[in-house]
Amino acid sequence: MAPRKAFLLRIDPELWNALEKWAADELRSVNGQIEYVLARAVKEAGRDRRSRPREEMNRPDPGKGPAGEAT
Repeated sequence: MAPRKAFLLRIDPELWNALEKWAADELRSVNGQIEYVLARAVKEAGRDRRSRPREEMNRPDPGKGPAGEAT
């Protein structure tokens, strides 16, 4: 397994409390819960390279021109 990337995260105390409770309910650490939520969001948004076929990853966005600008 590749080493994990460490970074500083500033977070609203109320959001932290909600994440802390959610993590406890699911028997995870807060760090594990944040990673779980982010991984799920990335997958649901279709941004997870492992969740899309290779040809779809290289396909341009139909709403954008060849240089990525909106048409």
